[in-house]
Amino acid sequence: MGHTRGVIGRDTGHPYLDLGRPVLAFAHRGGARHPDIVGLENTEAAFAHAVSLGYVYLETDVHATSDGELLAFHDDVLDRVTDRLGEIAAQTYADVSLARIGGQGRIPRLKELLEAFPQARFNIDIKSQGAVEPLVRVIAECRAWDRVLVGSFSRERLMAFRRAVKGRVPTSASPAEVAAFRLLPSAALARRVTGGHVAALQVPHRRGWIKVVTPGFVRRAHRAGVHVHVWTIDDPAEMRELLDRGVDGIVTDRTDILKDTLQRHGLWRDHA
Repeated sequence: MGHTRGVIGRDTGHPYLDLGRPVLAFAHRGGARHPDIVGLENTEAAFAHAVSLGYVYLETDVHATSDGELLAFHDDVLDRVTDRLGEIAAQTYADVSLARIGGQGRIPRLKELLEAFPQARFNIDIKSQGAVEPLVRVIAECRAWDRVLVGSFSRERLMAFRRAVKGRVPTSASPAEVAAFRLLPSAALARRVTGGHVAALQVPHRRGWIKVVTPGFVRRAHRAGVHVHVWTIDDPAEMRELLDRGVDGIVTDRTDILKDTLQRHGLWRDHA
């Protein structure tokens, strides 16, 4: 490898991150583009498939129904991937539970996934303000404080979640916090400006013509004791480039390709 692994191997202070794995491999929506489960993203079957491949880290998103049930689902409407229509937040769980993803799998509740896969750790993106309180409740009910890492593109949602959990759950950076780590002159200043709340920078490799995950960006994150996780990477050559750059995690839709790439580099670890 071109670089020593980053903060892996040191105690980050977050049990979620401290499994002693060379690289964290995240199954995006359960591995949405794996040939065996195309069209079944975010179903229990997709997550079970990722776990059967040896994945420990499962990525998903959350929305809440009108009666407060927390669903593992990406879109705010049912239209794209299910056989029903309409906004999730405007419907009760009884209504939404009739929808079938790819004509087969129902939309799982996050609590069901935490219970179905007790050894798994979940990377969760809060997709709506109404999902914040139900997420806090589900984490508490399942005593899943050390099994989740939570992020959001919305600073408002992320701050509300952080206030509610009072530091018990690690969180990834908001876009403004990512910018602080990329643009401020030192890792110490970036950590101070972000209040020490950031456990991971979860970012794209590039944003348009701008390369986000540069060697300097990774080094700065590591000096601050922060992970760098890159999404959503399905190309093996790009995976190898990022591994050589020393990233701590890769998020993928092609769980087969990422597993093969990590195995070839001696960086794959099956779940216990």
